[in-house]
Parts: sequence; structure tokens; C-alpha cells
Amino acid sequence: MSSTSIICVVLIIQALIIGHIEVDPRTNESYCVYNSDVATGYGVGAFLFLLSGESLLMGVTKCMCFGIPLAPGGSRAWSIIYFVSSWVTFLVAEACLIAGATRNAYHTKYRSMIYAQSFSCETLRKGVFIAGAVFVVATMILNVYYYMYFTKATTQVASKTNRASSAVGMTGYA
Repeated sequence: MSSTSIICVVLIIQALIIGHIEVDPRTNESYCVYNSDVATGYGVGAFLFLLSGESLLMGVTKCMCFGIPLAPGGSRAWSIIYFVSSWVTFLVAEACLIAGATRNAYHTKYRSMIYAQSFSCETLRKGVFIAGAVFVVATMILNVYYYMYFTKATTQVASKTNRASSAVGMTGYA
């Protein structure tokens, strides 16, 4: 899991390419244009590596839905919390990678709508890729904890008490 995330972060960092500002002659609004050859390839590569890592983990753990039931307890609770958290960060990371990889991303095309006139094209581009890198690392950490607690919850033996009689006396006095 960690090698996939490291590859994603390296690809994201390498995708920081300098862009230039162009002005639309019809509306007189400026937007950033990037060379999409390398950045798009790195962004899509990072997207695919992260997707394959998440798919591998979900395949091994059977998405926590199919397979051995989890034993009740703290490990089960933490496993569920890390499962949901890792999916949230995974979806945000994938969204950032796709937004950064597209040629005319919405945040670069409409600079005036988000009041980004003072930002350079490099700043806008780096912001999306850095956000993607942060969420990739967060996904990696959460996936490690999810797998750790998942295996702990599946290998635990559920403690069952075998009692000959009930714990509460229900007999009447005659």
C-alpha cells in the first residue's frame, strides 16, 4: 500500500508544470493554459495507481461486507471508522487528481469568478496537486490503520460464555 502512495505523490510532484495566462477576446477574462502532455499523463498515472491500491485493499478485505464477520469490540469500531475515513479521503484525492490532470480545469478557466486574479497559474495548479498529494498520503495512512484493525477484528475469537443457568434468578418463593 505504501509504495503505491509514494508513487502517486512522486507523480503529483512531477506534474507541477508552468502555465501561462491567456485572455479571452470575447469576454476579456483571463485564464491559465497548461501544457497538458506531461501534467495530464502524471495526473492520470497517479489516479490509476491510487485506484489500483484502493482496489487491491478492498479486494483483500472484501470491502468489509463479504467474508468473515468482524468480532464485536474496539477493533471492529476502529475498523469501520478507518474504512469510512479512507474512502472519503480516497474520493477527494481522486477528484483532485482528475481536476489537476484535465487541460482546462474549472479553477484555471474562470480565474475572475473565484477572485484569483492575484494568483499566478503556477499557484493555482500547485494548489490542486498539493491537495491531491495530501489526500493521497492521508488515504495511505488511513488504509494502513484500516487494514491493521480489520485483521485484528477478524482474527479475534468472539468470547462466548457458556452458562448452565441464567444470571438473574426468576424462581418464586413458595
